[in-house]
Amino acid sequence: MNKKVLTIGDVMMRLSTQGNERFLQANSYNVVFGGAEANVAVSLAQWDIDAYHMTVFPDHDLGMTAIRYLRQVGVKTDHIFFGPGRLGLYFLENGAMQRPSKIIYDRFDSAFANFEGKGLDWIKMLEGVDCFHWTGITPALSQNAADMLLEALKAAKNLGVLVSGDINYRRNLWQYGKGPLDIMPELIRYTDVIVAGLTDFENCMDIIEPDYEDACRQAMKDFPQLKYITTTERNSISASHNQLQGWLWNGKEILKSKNYDMPHIVDRIGGGDAYMAGLIYGMLHFPDQTALEFATSASVLKHSIVGDANLVTKEEVLDLMKGENVGRLLR
Repeated sequence: MNKKVLTIGDVMMRLSTQGNERFLQANSYNVVFGGAEANVAVSLAQWDIDAYHMTVFPDHDLGMTAIRYLRQVGVKTDHIFFGPGRLGLYFLENGAMQRPSKIIYDRFDSAFANFEGKGLDWIKMLEGVDCFHWTGITPALSQNAADMLLEALKAAKNLGVLVSGDINYRRNLWQYGKGPLDIMPELIRYTDVIVAGLTDFENCMDIIEPDYEDACRQAMKDFPQLKYITTTERNSISASHNQLQGWLWNGKEILKSKNYDMPHIVDRIGGGDAYMAGLIYGMLHFPDQTALEFATSASVLKHSIVGDANLVTKEEVLDLMKGENVGRLLR
């Protein structure tokens, strides 16, 4: 029987300049849909996971187009609702060489942020779910979203569902009168696996440590239910040339993946989401070190895919892990 995963979060329309054009040069934009949590669901759907996404779309043609996109890439949309508000947007200018990429967000007052979530049967929605995934973006959008997420996390914990959270701190999103330290610690207390860098530890958990391993130790002391803490170590040589390695703290030591060189990046947006999806898949199927290698390989392959989502197969990820069929012409 396939594993089942539920993700929750806002979905936006992404508008990207053509090629490496700057915003000042653009006369047209490429359109795709994406969101940190939905990107995780899309990845998992490619690997024979029953991936469900919970969100809210505006009840007009753009909302219907977004839900059609999720269905086309295999995500199950049983828990998607419609409500007042708008579809969030973000604009992407792809960098090249030493010029960095640039993103402009236009996502406030979205249908998801406005949704109160009252009356949702989270016990039923989480029935049979092996992993529930959230990110720090959701509670940063609105008090409604934060309250809804907390209710979902409590239900997941009561059901014994594995909970993963990418607690990524986005300073510009916290605009409704609360800060991350007002909201995030309680959410983290219902979470088993977190993605966190040193900045996230400080801003979301009030842990200030210059050393990553020390920060992980303090996090597990303050939040004893945590089972794993993970991050990626990225070396940005240029906008189109990065190196990537995955780190996983298991409560005793930091496991590290193979370090990958990525000299010709096509699109780095969604690389972290691909990593998280790979880690979820790995934890549901493999030992810790293999799960970490799967996650990192999945993220590396995402850098070769245009758009937010990692449209690669499980076999392609496993081949990269083993160093097979790398860059070959497959017939």
